[in-house]
This record gives sequence, C-alpha cells and structure tokens, in this order.
Amino acid sequence: MSDLCCGSDDERRPAVGTTGRTSTKTAISLGLALSPAVADAPPGSEGCADGCACCGPTATRPGDTRVPPAQGGDGCGDPTCSAPAPGGDEQAEATTLWRSRSAQLAGLAGLLWLSAQLLAWVTDDGAAATASTVLAAGAVLSGGATFVPGTVRALRRGRLGVGTLMTVAMVGAIALGAIGEAAMLAFLFSMAEALEDYAVARTRRGLRALLDLVPPRATVVRAGVEFDVDPAELVAGDVLVVKPGERLATDGLVQTGRSAVDTSAVTGESVPAEVGPGDEVFAACINGGGVLQVVVTAGVADNSLARVVHIVEEAQERKGAAQRLAARIARPLVPAIFVVATAIAVLGSILGDPQVWIERALVVLVAASPCAFAIAVPVTVVAAIGAATRAGVLIKGGAALEALGGVRAVALDKTGTLTRNRPAVVAIEALPGYDQRRVLTVAVALEARSEHPLAGAVLAAWPADEPAVEPAADTQALAGKGVTGSIDGRSARLGKPGYIDPGPLAAVVTAHQDAGATVVLVELDGRLLGALAIRDELRPEAAEAVRALHRLGISTSMLTGDNGRTAAQLATAAGIEQVHAELRPEDKATLVEQLGRHGRVAMVGDGINDAPALATADVGIAMGAMGTDVAIETADVALMGEDLRQLPRTLTHARRARRIMLQSLLLSAAILVVLIPLAAFGVLGLGTVIVTHELAEVLVIANGVRAGRPQAYRRPLAHALAPTTAYVTQRQPASNGVPQ
Repeated sequence: MSDLCCGSDDERRPAVGTTGRTSTKTAISLGLALSPAVADAPPGSEGCADGCACCGPTATRPGDTRVPPAQGGDGCGDPTCSAPAPGGDEQAEATTLWRSRSAQLAGLAGLLWLSAQLLAWVTDDGAAATASTVLAAGAVLSGGATFVPGTVRALRRGRLGVGTLMTVAMVGAIALGAIGEAAMLAFLFSMAEALEDYAVARTRRGLRALLDLVPPRATVVRAGVEFDVDPAELVAGDVLVVKPGERLATDGLVQTGRSAVDTSAVTGESVPAEVGPGDEVFAACINGGGVLQVVVTAGVADNSLARVVHIVEEAQERKGAAQRLAARIARPLVPAIFVVATAIAVLGSILGDPQVWIERALVVLVAASPCAFAIAVPVTVVAAIGAATRAGVLIKGGAALEALGGVRAVALDKTGTLTRNRPAVVAIEALPGYDQRRVLTVAVALEARSEHPLAGAVLAAWPADEPAVEPAADTQALAGKGVTGSIDGRSARLGKPGYIDPGPLAAVVTAHQDAGATVVLVELDGRLLGALAIRDELRPEAAEAVRALHRLGISTSMLTGDNGRTAAQLATAAGIEQVHAELRPEDKATLVEQLGRHGRVAMVGDGINDAPALATADVGIAMGAMGTDVAIETADVALMGEDLRQLPRTLTHARRARRIMLQSLLLSAAILVVLIPLAAFGVLGLGTVIVTHELAEVLVIANGVRAGRPQAYRRPLAHALAPTTAYVTQRQPASNGVPQ
C-alpha cells in the first residue's frame, strides 16, 4: 500500500515495523528501532499504528518490541488503504503472489464469480439460478473478507477510505438485486489490492535481501583459539578470520593479511579493492585470495550494511512534491464522492425512478474512487529507491528522487570527487651534481614524522624494496611554508617556492604548477638539491562521467579551494565547463545558490567539508560514502562506491522514475475525469465501471514497478569515448632504481 495510508503529510514520518518471522541474522542485522512515539500511538493517530502494507520495515533491533500488523487492514482513513496489510509470517514467506492470503481469497472470489456467471449463462432454470446466486454470494464473502473488516474498523474511528466506497457500492448492489455485479466488484477490487500489496512488498524484499549477504556463521579468535559464532555475538574488538571466498560478517579494520575484496554487493563497483593492514573493510564484502584477520569495529546491528537498509527504509516513506499533491487531492476526494453520490441518489429518487438513480450513485462511488491516483507515486518511489540501493546508491526519499530527476546543473568538488584525494609524486627534478635518489632520500627523511597532507605522497614514492630511510632529527613544521630538520648533523629544508628559492629550477617549477602539480623544493646545507612535483590525479573515469552529464543536457561546474591553475588544468582534462577556484566553504554555498537560479542544481562533494554547499543545493550528493556516517546522514543522495560514472547513471534512473510518476498520475487522472461523468449520466453500467477502474489500478501498479528495473546501472554509458588522459610527467627509471 502507499505510504499515504498513514494519514500524515509529514515527510519524515517514522517507519513502523511490521512483524514477521526472520532469521536471527536478519533480526540483528537490520538497525531499525521503532520510534517510541509511534509505538505508543493510540489507534487513529498519525504514524499509522495499524501496520499498513505500505508502512515499515520487517525487523527492528534485537529486543525491540514489534508492532503486529492489523489483520484485515483498516484503510487508515486514507483513500489508498482498503485491503489488509500483509502481515506476520504470511508477508515474510510470500515470495510469490499466490502465497499471500489476500491473493488467495481474491483468487477464490474470482473462481466463484466465474462459476456463477457460467452457470447462469448455461441454464436459467430455478435450481441453476439459486446455485448461481449462492456462488456469487460466496465470491462476495471471499473477496469482501480482504477489505470489509478494515473498513468497519476505520468507520468506527470516523475515517473514510476507498474501502468504504467499495463496501457501500457492494452492499448497495446486493440490495438492488445485482449480486453478480457485487461479486465482480469484490473479486476485482480485492485482486487489485493484493497486486498492490505484493508489488510494494517485492520491491522492499529486494532491499532487505542485502541482509542475507551476512554469513550465518563467523570465525573469531578469542584467547588464541579459533571457533565459529553467530554474527549476532560479535562485539567491537573481536578478531575475525576471513578465509578466501568468505563474506565479512561485519565492519572492521584489517589487522594482518593482504587480499582483494569484492565490494560489488554493497558499493556496486565491479573491480575488487586491494586491502592490507589498517584498511577498512565492510560487512557482506567477499574476500579474495588471501586470509585476513579483521578487528571488528561495529556489531552486526550497527554496521554499514544495517545503516544502509535502515536509511533506505525510512527514505522510502518520505514524500516528494508529486506525492504530497496526490495526497492533497485524494484525501478530500473520498468524502466529496460520498456527498455527490448521495445527492445523485436523493435528487434522482425525487425526480425520477429511485432504483435507476440509486444504481447510478453506486456506479459513481466506484468510478470516482481515487485509489490508482493515490498509489501512482508511492509505488514508483519505493521501486526506484530500491533499485538504486541495490546498485550502490542511496536516494533518501521521494523528494530527493523527484529533485534528482529535474537536475539541470551539477557542481562538483575537486578533491575526493573528481580526484581520488590520494596525492602522488609525479616527477622528481634534480640539479646537476645530484640524482633523484638523493633528492627523494632527503625529502623522505624530513617528512617521515610529518602530519602534512603531502607527506604521505612523499613517503609512498620511496621504493618498497629499498631499505627504510632514517627520519631526520629535530624536525619542525612551519605552517604554510614547509619542514626543517637535521640529517647527520646537516641542516635540511623542504618547502614551497617562496620559502625556498627555486633558483635554476624556476622554469621547471612554473611548468609543473601550470600543469596542476604542487611543487616542493629540497635543500641540504643551504644548497638546493631539486624538487618534487606532487599531484592528486584525476579519476580515470571522470572525463567519461562528465561527457555523459553533458549528453543529458546537464551543465557542469567545478568548485574548489585549490589554486586557479591547478583547478583549470583538471577541469580541462575532465571536460568541465566552468571553474571556480580558491573558494571557502561559504563561497561554495553562495555559488551553488547562484547556479540554482537557472534550474535545479546538484552538488557533489565529500559530505563533510562541502556540507554548506550540499545543504544549499536542491540535491546534495555525497561521493564514496560507504562507512561514512556524516556523508550518509547529511546528503540527499550517497554514492557508496568510488566510481563517478554512477552519477550520470543515477540521474538517468531518476529521470526515468520521474517520467513514470507523471505517466501514472496522468493515466489515473484521465480515468477519473472520463468515468465520473459517464457513470453519473448512466452511459456506463456498474460492471463496466468496475472492470475499467480496477484495470486502471493494475496498470498504474505495473507501470510504477517498472521504475524498479535498474536499466541505467546495467548498461555502459552510451557513446562513451576513451577517458581523457590526465597530466602525468613521464619518468624513466634512473640508474639507482629511484623513479625520476
């Protein structure tokens, strides 16, 4: 059922748990806690304590009290809720449509109705007529059992819904002697509602299937002894032993071992990631060829996988503009329909044949039911968000999905988004009389104990098979300048041009800077030895992703705090149209606001330093957010992996979902506009209206489910050219084995 059924317009309405038989690992994996405010809510309050089919995840944290679903459904007082919420074990096990109780009752109603129709068509004697009536009555009881009990409960609380409309129409048809039409109504309406419940449940099952990726057992080392435990028993500090081919039970840091880890199930990236001591690994990732010992950093209920499912379950309940509009239209429409139908019946009975006009009033009740209109957006939103999540992209709600589908400009941060945020030495320049090894040795000695961001790049440039360099003594970091120290009693310095005079290397330094590199000069005993060019390289797929954005008609801008020369060079290599450099965080937010004056704008950043710009944009997108709480919580969309090509794919996916929403809304509105006047003037009978109305609802459901097909993520970016080659200084091996 749609999330409109909760009777609340709150975009961030807390999800309500439904019960169901779950395995131990599922119960402990899904980090979903029921809000006390909702758990304690009296029947009829906002938050939907009735456990509608549209509401809520299947599990909570261990020990949390679960809220059983209302059997039979009550409609929650909303135009969309009328069929029972699939609950308990039924929903947990209903992997196919016909295993659900509501579908079974609807199927039985259809069988009885068809039997009654065939019997009445074959013969018209008295006994056959009686048998046909009995069969039709059985169809009414079977189909009505799926929505009448809930309708009665809703009426007791003063609520009207589609179930109320259908119940009145069904009872009225029986009173007028049209039990065949009443049976057909019971069958078609109950089947349409069963299909709706199943469609939403199926999209949710796809998301919850992520939890099945957690292995049933985990090998842990305690007191020097290895033994298997249930993942639920893991606590922070435990040491896991992960053998080749096994999945990780939870998040952790690699203690010993090296391997290639397949993260595709969580991040959507197909290329395994190389990991070693100190690297972070995540739940459900598959270990490659090496044995790893991993120190647990989070229990199964609180790990990255559980957080992802928790956030998406909540996001699927948040409403966008189209969904709120549908709610505003559908909610008052139900009582208005009753008023109109009553007026038709009363005035018609006064001015004409009472039976004719009462029948027309019943037909209007069915024709004007806004069920298809109300579910058009929710089904699409749930399906689209679920598909994106399985591809490694978190879209946090209908509002984010709708905004994403309308984006016309994208602003990208440089560091960590267009680049990998992993600076590397790309060139070593040495003055005559010195070699590259000597220059690098002095630089490594000075940076060995430095906390400067570029120190890691210098240290990584030292060949792994070479003996370690002894750190310099008496090192001192000079903010904004460089590092000083002593090597074998001789003074040494490393710093930027200006702090150290580049001398004969001035032209070389300028060339490297023009190409986007940061240059540090190395000095020993007051004599310049050479220079190192360090650069954070462009992601290899960045140019391809930017070209794909341009093909979508989306303009691109780079926002960075880096210097203008570096930013311009990288922007040219990536194919970005506009460059804004040397910006502070507040400057980025101002620029995003200006870009938004010409259409919806998305900001792509790391979710922390770019927080003001992410908040200002119509859609904030965090890049590489797997395991990053701040990024996931602050952004509207989180790309869990490191592949920038997921950005145009996600925009394509959102645009398709937006088109599907509009198609369904237009179809639903057209059905209402056409059926109501034809029903009111007697052009269409009850049977024709029932078939047309329920067929429209099924079509809307089927159309919405199409948004759950991750076509954009399965296909390569269309017409993609070879990635633009980023600037890299060509280096030849020196005679001493140190790269030049």
